[in-house]
Amino acid sequence: MTQPAPRTRSTSTDVALIGTFAALLAVCSLIAIPLGAVPVPITLQTFAVLLTGAVLGPRRALWAVGLYIVVGLAGLPVFAGGQGGLAALASPSAGYLLSFPLAAALTGLIVARVRRNGLLARTAVIVGAMIAGTLVIYAAGIPVMAWRAGMTLEAAFAFNALFIPFDGIKLALAAITASSVLRAFPFLAVRHVRSDRRTERVTEPAQSAPDLAETTTP
Repeated sequence: MTQPAPRTRSTSTDVALIGTFAALLAVCSLIAIPLGAVPVPITLQTFAVLLTGAVLGPRRALWAVGLYIVVGLAGLPVFAGGQGGLAALASPSAGYLLSFPLAAALTGLIVARVRRNGLLARTAVIVGAMIAGTLVIYAAGIPVMAWRAGMTLEAAFAFNALFIPFDGIKLALAAITASSVLRAFPFLAVRHVRSDRRTERVTEPAQSAPDLAETTTP
């Protein structure tokens, strides 16, 4: 009748994965390459955000990226170029930064809901999900960059267009990595985790039935 043990291990695994991918995002943020007059540098953040969403699924990805942002806003130097603190909210890159949790969650949601067999089909779904996540990042990042940098929206669109080739490379690498990881470790898929938990809840009463019978037998 003691079934909480597997659930505790599952929770511990989730916590470990959330912490690991939050740390990955922090590491990928340290390398910041300025791009001429563009007020936002090129980093590997989007690679980590999209990979986190595809591998962890929407809920855990939201927690992982949210943890990264909270830690950075608390003052730890985990944002682009080793920056940290509330001042990041006033920077031209604030829109990109704050869109990361939603982009990761959307990527994870699409990957979890649209299941396809076969390596190519699964990779295609992951690529499509990551494109959707990237569009979310652009939708939030461009207007905030225009606002905080004091430029027109058209100029912000032009500056953001310079990121597209680099983001395409990062997206391709993230999709290949995510597909390989999910193929090697299928238990990471969010549906598998949920089904395991449903199985635990269903089997608990069945296992407790003999105990009830023993207590009611004279």
